[in-house]
Amino acid sequence: MPMDSSAVLSEIRKGFILESIKTGKRLDGRGLQDYREIKITENFVPKAAGSAMVEIGKTKVVAGIKVEEGEPFEDSPDSGVMALNIELLPMAFPTFESGPPSEQAIEYSRVVDRGIRESKMVDTSKLVIESGKKVWMIFVDIDVLNYDGNIIDAATLAAVTALKNTVVPASRIGKKDYALPVNATPVSVTMVKIGDELVCDPDLEEEQVSNGRITVTISEDHNIHAMQKGDIGELSLEEIRKAIKTSSNIGNKLRETHLR
Repeated sequence: MPMDSSAVLSEIRKGFILESIKTGKRLDGRGLQDYREIKITENFVPKAAGSAMVEIGKTKVVAGIKVEEGEPFEDSPDSGVMALNIELLPMAFPTFESGPPSEQAIEYSRVVDRGIRESKMVDTSKLVIESGKKVWMIFVDIDVLNYDGNIIDAATLAAVTALKNTVVPASRIGKKDYALPVNATPVSVTMVKIGDELVCDPDLEEEQVSNGRITVTISEDHNIHAMQKGDIGELSLEEIRKAIKTSSNIGNKLRETHLR
């Protein structure tokens, strides 16, 4: 039975990508560790407590922060609350659907949340209004507007930028508004394995032909705050070590150029 023409085209395209990667260059001309153009627009949603739109190539996400009064968790009475959620909007990609979060959206949310939470980016101890009774609750909502690969890094950049420009509306309780207490700037770096190479910031086609994904989130303290392997495929210990080193180096560059 003859193969579907789209499948043939897909195999041809896959071959082009694999052969290009072997030469150390990608089809769009980037090196294996190069990111696409990154554009960050702060305060993109004027009425939000903090916000940012991030574009990595054609991938586009928006993060908005909502700050509300609420009760602390019983096991942390002297700590504010932070929650993060990523929504894959149907307009962003043909296979994204409305309704309950997909496994993909849940995975992305957990990876981004973990990197921010474990880095102690936000000093939640300074979000207490009344010990054991009332605290500030920080809600980070991230919408994916267009998907062309590497949602995790775009979402992390958007969330971190939005948190850095968030203002706590303390005037609601008769006090002075203040900037969200931020102590760190975590950056995630996502790589996929194509052939025998690790490739940073994969676009959609590179994700589709890859055989493994790894994301490593590191902040200025050089500690690993999140590491997640995704998709089918195996990574050797040597490849994981390389991914960690690459994340540290690229994370430093992204902080200097985009997250000051």
